[in-house]
Amino acid sequence: MAVERDGFELRRRGQLVCRALGLEGHELVRVVTVLSEVGRDLLGAPGLQVDLHVASPLREPELFRARFTWSGPRVPGREALAAAERLLDHCAYEASSEGHALTAGQRLPASQEGPGQRAERARAALRDSGDLSMAEELRTQNRQLLRALEESRAQQEELQRLNAELEETNQGVVALYSELSAELEETNTGVVALYAELEDKTRQLRLASEAKTRFWANVSHELRAPVNSVIALARLLLAPGADPLTEEQRQQMSLIAGSGSTLLALVEELLDVAKAESGRLEPHLVPTDPRTLLHQLRGTLRGMARDGVRLDIPDVEDVPELVTDEVMLTRILRNVLSNGLKFTTAGEVRLTVAAEERAGRPWFVFTTTDTGIGIPSDQQDRVFEEFYQVLGTHQRGQPGTGLGLPYARRLTSLLGGVLTLTSEPGAGTSVRVEIPACHDLSSPGAQPGGAGGARVGSLVVVDDDPTFVELLRPVLGRVARKVTEVSVSSRAVDVIRAERPDAVLIDLAMPAPDGYVLLQVLARDPETAHIPVVVLTSTDPGDVDRSRLTHARAVLGKTHLTPERIALALALDPAGPDPTPPAETGGRHTSGGATP
Repeated sequence: MAVERDGFELRRRGQLVCRALGLEGHELVRVVTVLSEVGRDLLGAPGLQVDLHVASPLREPELFRARFTWSGPRVPGREALAAAERLLDHCAYEASSEGHALTAGQRLPASQEGPGQRAERARAALRDSGDLSMAEELRTQNRQLLRALEESRAQQEELQRLNAELEETNQGVVALYSELSAELEETNTGVVALYAELEDKTRQLRLASEAKTRFWANVSHELRAPVNSVIALARLLLAPGADPLTEEQRQQMSLIAGSGSTLLALVEELLDVAKAESGRLEPHLVPTDPRTLLHQLRGTLRGMARDGVRLDIPDVEDVPELVTDEVMLTRILRNVLSNGLKFTTAGEVRLTVAAEERAGRPWFVFTTTDTGIGIPSDQQDRVFEEFYQVLGTHQRGQPGTGLGLPYARRLTSLLGGVLTLTSEPGAGTSVRVEIPACHDLSSPGAQPGGAGGARVGSLVVVDDDPTFVELLRPVLGRVARKVTEVSVSSRAVDVIRAERPDAVLIDLAMPAPDGYVLLQVLARDPETAHIPVVVLTSTDPGDVDRSRLTHARAVLGKTHLTPERIALALALDPAGPDPTPPAETGGRHTSGGATP
């Protein structure tokens, strides 16, 4: 290549070879452009030659290569090299003392033909092409340029269209996001308002419930006095020494006394429910003979059984003594049995009593079964709602307030037990009352009520409150013959080891170490692990961490401490008074010394 005409010829032949090898469109334009740019840049270089050939590298696609070789100091320009590297798949420049070489290549489309066949087809295309003038070559280049411009414009228009669609889509997404955000904000506002309304309603319900409880308590107190007066006057008129009454008057007075007793029982239930809801109803624990209790129930309820209904309350033998609130248990069983008698028209109402061992502790199970009308399954939970009564024709003419079963379940819970009900319409109802035979004194509100005469030899009390210890001294004097007071908890272990008492009372809330830690130390020490420990607390015993008090014999509230309660917690025998005089205490000992 030495003259301008050679550059046009290189471009023309490059086009022919590319078409023969299957390169079209943009790939053809890129190859021809590189040939033209590099040829024009190197035009006039000594010995410049261009070889066009097909190469087949190992395991790679075939390449169309153009190899420029020349001699002398001339090197290709930066723009020509940059164009070749940017537009084609392969570009390599080599320089040596013998000359220069620039190789540019483009991958060929896949074909079944081999490299030799493709090269032969390219040579045939060159032989058949003939010679073109520069004007014709220029027109050919112009047509190619116009076609490339048209393709570029079409691509630009397509790109603009796609951009417009994307912009429209983005606007839609933004609008949808804004709409969803507004809806979400509105929903959140509504939820916040709903929560506020619910909290307000909850507060109102709580206030209403408290007002209802106060109303029940006040009304029950106000009603109890006149009802007691009515009953007392009726009994006074019916007494043997009263003025004689006619048979009709005596019958009327009996009705007045009976109605008054029924009303008084209802008032007592309302008062107990109010106390239970306010947390003021507490069991009064005493040793109870189950046989005596069942005998009283049998006599009280026998008159309630209608004709054709048999009340079966059998005698029991060989059952352990029951330590519980006798009044509460009587009311529980009376409510359950009277319900059975009320809704049983034929058959029997039966009470069975069984003693069981659970986790090493005795339990009593009272089971009431009847052959009455039964309760539908969808209402068996609702019968434990206060004032709820099962709807139906059987309810007509049956007196009641809907308090019986809820009241019985609440009392059972206070006694540390559970009350469950199973029923089948048309077949009858079974109510199961399970209570511990020896009530757990660690439950909140439990108050033993036995005689409490038993005593221990020595007792250590650990409490940093001097006022409470002062009040506790007379109580402890009836429980132990010797009481040692420790007001500094850090010295309690040393005192207990030295005294080796029969029992220890520990306050939970003390400066370090507190009652929890002190109890754990005593439990780990072989010298003190066997000593019974009773924990004292001024908070609700139900709120303490029981998992850390497993070594304690019981948990007692400070507000209800009695000698009987402490004696029962220590499992003493309250058989009778101890003739030994009360223990003497010599005041508080902050040093942790004993009081003889």
